[in-house]
Amino acid sequence: MPDPLTLSVSEHLGAAGEPVPCAYYVRLDGGRFRSTLHSQGAWNDHEQHMAPASGLLVHEILRNHPRPEMAISQLTFEILGVIPGGEFEVRTEVVRPGRTIELVEATLVANGGRPAIRALVWRLLTGDTAAVAGTTSGRLRPPAECTPHAITAAWPGGYIGSIECRSAYDGGPGRGSVWVHTPLAIVDGEDSEPVARFVGLVDTANGVAVRRSPREYMFPNVELTIHLFRQPAGAWTGLDTTVHFGEHGVGLTESGLYDEHGFLGRAAQILTVRKFPEPKS
Repeated sequence: MPDPLTLSVSEHLGAAGEPVPCAYYVRLDGGRFRSTLHSQGAWNDHEQHMAPASGLLVHEILRNHPRPEMAISQLTFEILGVIPGGEFEVRTEVVRPGRTIELVEATLVANGGRPAIRALVWRLLTGDTAAVAGTTSGRLRPPAECTPHAITAAWPGGYIGSIECRSAYDGGPGRGSVWVHTPLAIVDGEDSEPVARFVGLVDTANGVAVRRSPREYMFPNVELTIHLFRQPAGAWTGLDTTVHFGEHGVGLTESGLYDEHGFLGRAAQILTVRKFPEPKS
């Protein structure tokens, strides 16, 4: 069994030149999957990007534990180590069942049995509260009115290459608003709920308004927390993002979340900020 820390780029389906489906993952059987080159991370070629992996975990929760009368309201993704490319397993479990409130756990398990991501997802029973619905937050400029955002100029990797990104606002280093879209399926040959597709793009936030070049500093997130007060709709994920770096190696990326109907929640990512070591002479 190969060590997940030493997996090569060839572990992603397509990296060795074989055909790649228009999807981030291929289901092998049951809860086992193989990542495609489209899920490749931005920091290391042999890793997966957190964005499609988080979408896959939501996809599996909704597939394995359908509750159409409930809304996903809060999601916490803990990144427990390298998210390796290649084959892996997703396990799901209802840990707090309930008629009106439910907590579901999903874990991405690397070859060898090591958990790589653990997600906790709260679902709440829906009801008619249209008479009191409202928010003081507005809308982002619609995607059709926005210019392309050159995210691939700052970041490499198959996932970044798979998305379309449009700039709604550029506030300089550490501040910006973008729309993100992907034409790809989460799992080859399978339809996904809009909330899974939406969540599967949120982790992009840490790369859309960089404070310092990722060629000078590393600032990967160690977790992702999302709050939703409305279920997303449509093909675009809107991110109104601010990046903060502290003085002692910790950062925060925070984002207002939007679809084309308006504001629907917030996301936050805690970062470990480290300067790249100087090259040895």
